[in-house]
Amino acid sequence: MNIFITGASSGVGEALALRYAKTGATLGLFARRRERLNALKETLAAVSSSPVHLYEGDVTDAPALHRAAADFLAAVGVPDIVIANAGVSHGTVTGGEGETDLPVFREVFNTNVMGIVNTLHPFVDAMREARRGTLVGVASVAGFRGLPGSGAYSASKAAAISYLESLRVELHGSGVAVVTLCPGFIATAMTAGNPYPMPFLISAPKAADKMVRAIARRRSRYVFPWPMMLVGKLLRVLPNVVYDTMFAHAPRKPRK
Repeated sequence: MNIFITGASSGVGEALALRYAKTGATLGLFARRRERLNALKETLAAVSSSPVHLYEGDVTDAPALHRAAADFLAAVGVPDIVIANAGVSHGTVTGGEGETDLPVFREVFNTNVMGIVNTLHPFVDAMREARRGTLVGVASVAGFRGLPGSGAYSASKAAAISYLESLRVELHGSGVAVVTLCPGFIATAMTAGNPYPMPFLISAPKAADKMVRAIARRRSRYVFPWPMMLVGKLLRVLPNVVYDTMFAHAPRKPRK
């Protein structure tokens, strides 16, 4: 099995790489921090002798991802799974002093939305021609409703969910599956500074286990852990007047 993963140097991406390495998969790992990728490769060598291809770059850099994808395709052929996992989260405000947040909005959207597009785009034609494979995007329950103080993050994840659904329908009948993963809170560096309770928080390795099972089953959309799935469904049906009252004064993620 050949698998390409972005955001692979830490958190969920690292946990996914370790989980798949234990199955003997050949991995293509893309991330910004070369030193972390090198350290991860050494860790993976202790659990698997399968090849690991490292690619340093940012998912907002489409040419860098195109080059990485071309190299991986040339080295191993059409991948079985491509996982667009890289993402960022920063608190943001609109208006007033939030004018300084405009670059942060761009960073979050470029990473969380265009990063997925940039990751999947170079592989689609080869997978469609081979009539097989699974394209995976990591979204979030935060994309179900707009969270105060997290306008950039919530909106980017909502956009990711819609984009992946569009792609799934476009590829219907092609043999290529599209899986949208919508996790709740995962204990990573991204959530470490959250100044509010994080119900149903799970570890990155546990999240990776759940993701791997959902990908293997080619789930069109998978929300986890299951209590968060129920919370997500409730949030989506709450009338605006109730939702607004409940969350207007909720604690907010610190701005960058």
